[in-house]
Amino acid sequence: MNESQAAPYIHKPAPPVFYRWAVLVVISLAMFGNYYVYDAVSPIADLLKQQLGFSDTNIGTLNAIYSFPNIIMVLIGGIIIDKIGVKKATLLFGVLCFLGAAITAATGEFWTMAAGRLVFGIGAESLIVSVTTAIAKWFKGKELSFAFGVNLTIARLGSFIALNSPTWARPAFENWQWPLLISVAFGAFCVVGGVLYWIMEGKAAARYEMGEAGETEKVVFADLFRFPKSYVYVVLLCVTFYSAIFPFQTFAVKFFIEAHGTTREFGGFLSSMITAFAMVFTPLFGYLVDRVGKRALFMMWGSLLLVPVYLMMAYSGVDLRIPMAMMGIAFSLVPAVMWPAVAYLVEESKLGTAYGLMTMIQNIGLFGFNVMIGWANDYSAASATNPGGYALGMWIFSILGFLGFFFAWLLRREETGPRAHGLETITVTSPK
Repeated sequence: MNESQAAPYIHKPAPPVFYRWAVLVVISLAMFGNYYVYDAVSPIADLLKQQLGFSDTNIGTLNAIYSFPNIIMVLIGGIIIDKIGVKKATLLFGVLCFLGAAITAATGEFWTMAAGRLVFGIGAESLIVSVTTAIAKWFKGKELSFAFGVNLTIARLGSFIALNSPTWARPAFENWQWPLLISVAFGAFCVVGGVLYWIMEGKAAARYEMGEAGETEKVVFADLFRFPKSYVYVVLLCVTFYSAIFPFQTFAVKFFIEAHGTTREFGGFLSSMITAFAMVFTPLFGYLVDRVGKRALFMMWGSLLLVPVYLMMAYSGVDLRIPMAMMGIAFSLVPAVMWPAVAYLVEESKLGTAYGLMTMIQNIGLFGFNVMIGWANDYSAASATNPGGYALGMWIFSILGFLGFFFAWLLRREETGPRAHGLETITVTSPK
């Protein structure tokens, strides 16, 4: 058929608003299952020790090994997604999440469980990238920021439900395996979300005009040294801050039970407070900072909140809800400011590289500190009969909080000097 016979291009309408938001809910189901499976280990940490004879180093490794493949996967970037398309990639990575959860629950042999968490890690972070890419396709130029916020709230609901599973699934916690089998059921949401998204995108492609997410850049480690100092300080804050939060959550329920004599149900609730605060306050802090600026200052105060909370739990009899609320506020405030701040520090053409490097270094920290805290607990013989053994790990977390504060202070010093990029001054009402 020659050009004169070719059918004229027919402009297709944009997807209806309801359809776009239905797609967002469907694809967020995959993230919901993803987050549940990640947090399924923490509530059974003491059972793994009692019933399977795992050390705290073993337990820390189960979460650390999740981060290991993502040190490498982030270097690949979105190449796989670009190659096979978002709908195929979402389903592929969702299946890997489900398989990882199933392998983890299949046997009480440590290395098999670690292999399951490794497979889950390969799928989980890549699934997040795929979902992010899909949201960009459907909401670019529309309600993109709000859509990301809704997606994250649905995803974090998975964490909240997992950490509170000792309450709503109490009979299952008589045996280490049953809660993990429940996590396999939740992991099925990763597949269900992927299948439903495949169907919905396939139908929409024939009827509607959709945006493009744009190409994913390759991550080049050497670029870390070409970015401004302010970016380096944000990356250092990122790795220290998250390393003080997530490895703590790995052992939090076990720590509350053995060091403070709480029930498993209350320990799970305490740990879930971090997630609950983030679900509510992260968008509110983001809204506030967009209007008042002072981003580095907010990051300083958020990091400073972490310094005393671990020592309060280690050495005082304070109501545990107080330090956990402080941690929840910090976890709501710092990420709400930190990730968007990168867009002010790095030119748009390098944003993919900047976020990729930041995520890679974050995963290096999470891998290392999950193992380190497990080792520290074993070294100090932390247990119900020796609750003081947890103090070494609490000091490590507190030092990480101080380092986060120090890097945020260096960032503020840089951003109030002659090489400032506007972190402290730019607001939604100010000229850019």
